[in-house]
This record gives sequence, structure tokens and C-alpha cells, in this order.
Amino acid sequence: MNLRPTEIVLILVVILLLFGAKKLPDMARSLGKSARILKSEAKAMKREDEAAGAGAPPAQPSGSQEAPRTIQAAPGDVTSSRPVNEPNRTTQS
Repeated sequence: MNLRPTEIVLILVVILLLFGAKKLPDMARSLGKSARILKSEAKAMKREDEAAGAGAPPAQPSGSQEAPRTIQAAPGDVTSSRPVNEPNRTTQS
């Protein structure tokens, strides 16, 4: 499917009319944050799979409670950070 420049401009104008100029930057920012979160979660899952494949459980001091991890969407963006509850051997039933 080859789009000519006039068709691309027409599509962009329709998108601008539908969503409005004020909402587009917020939508792009939100999409970028979502992509960063997805990428960091995928990397974390890959590291966990590699650690499980190697047969070495993550090192954890016995008897001490680990603080929950915090995932940040962007450096310095505290409004989108959230704690992550990870199951460990003491909380599993």
C-alpha cells in the first residue's frame, strides 16, 4: 500500500480534527510512557526467565523482608510510578 504525500496530509488533518490539537501531545506522551513500561517489563521477564533457566534463584537474604520494587515510566516522573507486589516464598500459599 503506497500512500502519496497528499493522502498522508489528508489523514493527518482528519486525525487533528477528530482529536484536537490539545489532546494530541497528551496522547503521544501517554503512548510513550506505555511503551517504556512495556519495554521494562519485557526486560524484567527476560531476566527472570534466564535466571530460572540457569537454575539459580534470585539471591535473597533469609529472614529479611525486601521492600517492593517501584517501576517508573520516565526518570523523575513520580506521578506514574507504582509499587509492584512480587510473590515470594513467604507470601505464597
